Amino acid sequence: QLQLVESGGGLVQSGGSLRLSCAASAFTLDYYYIGWFRQAPGKEREGVLYINTRGGSPYYADSVKGRFTISRDNAKNTVYLQMNSLKPEDTAVYYCAAGRRNTLRPNDYDYWGQGTQVTVSS
Repeated sequence: QLQLVESGGGLVQSGGSLRLSCAASAFTLDYYYIGWFRQAPGKEREGVLYINTRGGSPYYADSVKGRFTISRDNAKNTVYLQMNSLKPEDTAVYYCAAGRRNTLRPNDYDYWGQGTQVTVSS
């Protein structure tokens, strides 16, 4: 069964950093776009950034550009999200997802992790 598992969420103060991991099992990430999404209470799921695990530059939403960085370790079948200069408005459940298209539209992604909570206190 194809599975994505996120980890690394937690509580951090404004201005702090966190690194999230997204590990894939039962399939290789090589042929997928991996996106990170987030959903705050009462809001729609928002695309944050994505990467093509076979190369090319990542794409970042304006809200996180310059603060978040995505990287991959294909040998570990894992994608990482480094989040710096966190703000209270970054508070959300963060999800990673795998899909076949280079978009930030949630509907274009086929496989989803269970999510990990990120809370940024002011």
